[in-house]
Amino acid sequence: MNCQILKNSIDAELQRFRTISEEEWTYKATPEKWSKKEIIGHLCDSAFTNIRRFVVTQYKENENIVYDQNAWVKAQNYQNVPTAELINLWKALNDQVVHIVENIPDEALQRTCDTSKTEPQVFTLEFIIKDYVEHLQHHLESI
Repeated sequence: MNCQILKNSIDAELQRFRTISEEEWTYKATPEKWSKKEIIGHLCDSAFTNIRRFVVTQYKENENIVYDQNAWVKAQNYQNVPTAELINLWKALNDQVVHIVENIPDEALQRTCDTSKTEPQVFTLEFIIKDYVEHLQHHLESI
């Protein structure tokens, strides 16, 4: 798979992140809404979860790998993590995503993973990779 879109996005976002003030990173419109820091934390969690999916799906069919985003963000208290640390973690995780995806054999892309919390939702590895990039871009647009 071509990871150039993801690589370009990582580089561009790192530049843009430098222009965001600490006040903007920590601002919460309401207590229930995520701050920009919490969104970056969520993107780190998404990367953790999808790294596991990208690796496990290559050797184990239909493994159930679930992610409860609100529980993860709350448990990790991203609002109180230094912003620079979150950005560095986000970059490192996405660099690892690129490395993994670039090394997935073509024949593994049709293997499947169950991403559901309740009723089975089975997707191909190829779909999960594309969905990861789209999800990432969606959240980066909100920052």
